[in-house]
Amino acid sequence: MRMKSPQILMECLLEQGVDTVFGYPGGTILNIYDELELHGYKEKIRHILTSHEQGASHAADGYARSTGRVGVCFATSGPGATNLTTGIATAYMDSSPVVFITVNVGESLIGKDSFQEVDITGITMPITKCNYLVRRAEDLADIIREAFAIARSGRPGPVLIDILKNVTYDEADYEPLPVSEHFRHGRLAAMLRRASHDLRTPEPDHGDIQKLLDMIEEAKKPLVLVGGGVIRSRGAVREFRKFFERLNAPVASTIMGGGACPGNHRLFTGMIGMHGSHASNTAVDQCDLLIAIGCRFSDRVATHPATFASNAKIVQIDIDRSEIDKNVPTDHHIIGDARRVLELLNEKLPAHDYPEWKEWVFSHKEVPLKKDDILHPHEILETISDVTGGKAIIATDVGQHQMWSAQYYHFSRPGQLITSGGFGTMGFGLGAAMGAKMGNPDQTVVLCTGDGCFRMNCHELSTIEHYKIPIIIVIFDNRTLGMVRQWQHLIYGERYSQTDLDRGPDFVKLAEAYGIQGARAANQAEFEAAFRQAVESGTSWVIDCAIDKDAMVHPMVSGGAPSTDFLLD
Repeated sequence: MRMKSPQILMECLLEQGVDTVFGYPGGTILNIYDELELHGYKEKIRHILTSHEQGASHAADGYARSTGRVGVCFATSGPGATNLTTGIATAYMDSSPVVFITVNVGESLIGKDSFQEVDITGITMPITKCNYLVRRAEDLADIIREAFAIARSGRPGPVLIDILKNVTYDEADYEPLPVSEHFRHGRLAAMLRRASHDLRTPEPDHGDIQKLLDMIEEAKKPLVLVGGGVIRSRGAVREFRKFFERLNAPVASTIMGGGACPGNHRLFTGMIGMHGSHASNTAVDQCDLLIAIGCRFSDRVATHPATFASNAKIVQIDIDRSEIDKNVPTDHHIIGDARRVLELLNEKLPAHDYPEWKEWVFSHKEVPLKKDDILHPHEILETISDVTGGKAIIATDVGQHQMWSAQYYHFSRPGQLITSGGFGTMGFGLGAAMGAKMGNPDQTVVLCTGDGCFRMNCHELSTIEHYKIPIIIVIFDNRTLGMVRQWQHLIYGERYSQTDLDRGPDFVKLAEAYGIQGARAANQAEFEAAFRQAVESGTSWVIDCAIDKDAMVHPMVSGGAPSTDFLLD
């Protein structure tokens, strides 16, 4: 049947099961927004109008991370498109599947420095799995289908589709094509095979599986390290839990692996790396076999690659061949989807136990946490966990509050921690929390943020108020850029250059200006009372928590130092 391309776009989104889109309109994309008002599409696809395109990009990302489905974001040309780039890079670094759809100026205006013209495909080439410039309406349907397949397949990631404005006026033939038929549809199947080699992940080498099993048999002090790849691989967490329970060895996690091993599990040593626990960092220093699954050994994990796990044989399991030996040399590796690799391991892995090794690892206790009249970060996280039964989805921005959240909230399932681990994006949290709540309406969603980060995205309060998206925002308010100040205190001779936030706004009054309830807390009792009221209300709240300006994240290893050289103990 003949359709105009905006209608083809809507039909293709429905084919993919899209029910929510985040975005912001502008001149070039108006034909697509107009289509939302036609043919009943706005009844089938919810559009959330954010305050800024970056907020829309993070919301689509948060939706994807928390649901495992592909997020979708719309933006116009020029500054609308470039405002997405931080969100695109954030999704790319953390392997989050999002399709970004923009509309550029018309064909006759390309290359002429036209009003709001920008080469967004060129700009985003390094931060997308794939991107497209659509020049013909006839190509639109298959490009959309291909984009979704690439975003969700193999190692997930963002894809951008830029459509020329003149194409949005054109018609083309459209025939419905269920997702299950894509690889059997001649032209589309050829496009999919040509576009990405990892759409169908190859079977792991069974010889590589056996070699790891042999290495496990020889090991006396094994350590398992879980990363975000296990979270991203559908069904992998279930297989991962079978694996480490049968191995019965200590398990450490990167921040992106949070929730793969329950935070209160008897084998869990905690986070590893720059702000890793004593147990995790000493275990990686002394283990004789390190099995890293879905982990790329970033500089925040392997703070000093030359000495990282220097007493161990290192095994890296990853879906992406380019990650192998990129940061840390390995003794063995297995290429494949984490779920499938773990399935094959579990078929043959006998039960093990390492009582002496575990006793030694878990003898490395953390410093006792303070309890007094002021409000401490761990008390905030412990209260959130207690009140919500540990079931809340926690979104964070980036900084001290992010590390405290990873340390003190015991995540128990994948998609429960929504954080920018790879790109470290301040301003990510509120948009991501909106997306997580839209994708999980029955779950309590809490944003843990700092006063510095919250200033970067607080305009999205208008979005959560307008759409009645109930998010509880907890501000760790130390009146400074806390993590930067921590570095200045420890490394830069207490020269606190440009980190004091000795200015407004009053966050409670700001919340009230947007029609949202606000509260302040100066101690644990005040916070618990406010937080319980927020949960029971079922509405959005902003709780401004006054914490010590000099509160620090413990432990800390300096960048470039071995993992056991604790700068802050």
